Amino acid sequence: MQINKPYIGKWRITEMEQWDQEYIDLMGPGHLTVKADGDGELQFGAIEAWIDCRVESVNGVERLEFSFEGEDEGDQICGRAWAQVKGKVMSGRIYLHMGDDSSFTATRF
Repeated sequence: MQINKPYIGKWRITEMEQWDQEYIDLMGPGHLTVKADGDGELQFGAIEAWIDCRVESVNGVERLEFSFEGEDEGDQICGRAWAQVKGKVMSGRIYLHMGDDSSFTATRF
C-alpha cells in the first residue's frame, strides 16, 4: 500500500476538540506519523498506538483513513480516524472504539 505524498511525515497535533494541549502533550509532543507504506503511529495524552492507513475517496474528496491499536495507560485500545491535508495543515477526527471521539488539527514537525 503506497500512501500519497501530502500525508507522509510527522504531524504535530496542535489542537483537539476534547482535550487541551497540556493533555495532548502529556507523554511528549502529541503527534501522528504516516509512512509511505501505510504504517505509522499516533501518540497523544496517554495513548500510544500503531496505525494502518489507506487513502480513500469520500464523496469525491480524497482523505487518509486509518485504524489504530495500542495502549492508553496500559489498557488496550483501538479505533479509527480520518484526516485531510489542506496546505500545511492536517485536520480530521479520531474515534476511540466504545469511547470518545474528537476532531484534531496538526501541522508538520
